[in-house]
Amino acid sequence: MTGPVTAAPGRSATASSGSSGSVPRLRSPRRRHVPGRPRRSVLLTLLTGLVLLHSLLPLAWLTISATKSQQGLTRSFGLWFDHDFALWHNISETFTYHDGVFTRWLLNTLLYVVLGAGGATFLAVLGGYALATFDFPGRRAVFAVVIGAVAVPGTALAVPTFLMFSRMGLTNTPWAVVIPSLISPFGLYLMWVFATEAIPAELLEAARIDGAGETRAFLQVALPLLAPGIVTVLLFTTVATWNNYFLPLIMIKDPDWYPLTLGLNSWNAQAATAGGEAVFHLVVTGSLITIVPLIAAFLLLQKYWQSGLAAGSVKE
Repeated sequence: MTGPVTAAPGRSATASSGSSGSVPRLRSPRRRHVPGRPRRSVLLTLLTGLVLLHSLLPLAWLTISATKSQQGLTRSFGLWFDHDFALWHNISETFTYHDGVFTRWLLNTLLYVVLGAGGATFLAVLGGYALATFDFPGRRAVFAVVIGAVAVPGTALAVPTFLMFSRMGLTNTPWAVVIPSLISPFGLYLMWVFATEAIPAELLEAARIDGAGETRAFLQVALPLLAPGIVTVLLFTTVATWNNYFLPLIMIKDPDWYPLTLGLNSWNAQAATAGGEAVFHLVVTGSLITIVPLIAAFLLLQKYWQSGLAAGSVKE
């Protein structure tokens, strides 16, 4: 009776058992994913670089062009500086041109943002909290309406809104821009999802058992937990209101109530009118000034809105 066959020293058992005598190639172990060391992808890196270039190239052109005079815009390369550095002169002229109307447009935009975006965020917080914490008949229908409203573009509702506001006598007033800005279906949906994940039902029940009413439970228990979501919705509504162009275009005819978008467009259209003055350097400088507050807001509130966007992405 023979014993088990053992492989000779220096040779694998697989090689000794093969009939052809060839040694099979061993597979290299697959690299495991380490949480602290993600895998590198050349294709993903190239795609990310292209997206980054697509995002930063217009900003670089705007910044460089704002340093040029009206003549420098035409005699120099678009992505390089002119020998005449006129950034500070352009900023000063932007705020003093036409009796400082740019400042009026800036204040109008701030008014629309404070009332419109602030009101939209306030209503989205109240609505999202109520839909996430209270069970009532028709809750599914409300969810369907909110999802449907998110899918409807704002431009599709602009003309019916104008006809309704014209009958009410609200056109050519700030309310024609503020009132439609109060409705943010996406903000309501985002707050609904965030409140569902961020507020434990047990915590609210404990607050109610301790004698807290609904208002106190919302202000002292739920509201601090909703801070990242509130900042996220506020940023989205602020950007939407700040960059709103089509709604003020059909609602407002008085230049004194123009936001920055309409005001800069009117400066840009001056060159096409008879006897109009070309002020493209002021349009470019004003556009740069317009985006600075938005960039500052995103950078200062970055940690809040990033955590708000990530809410609900991991289900425990």
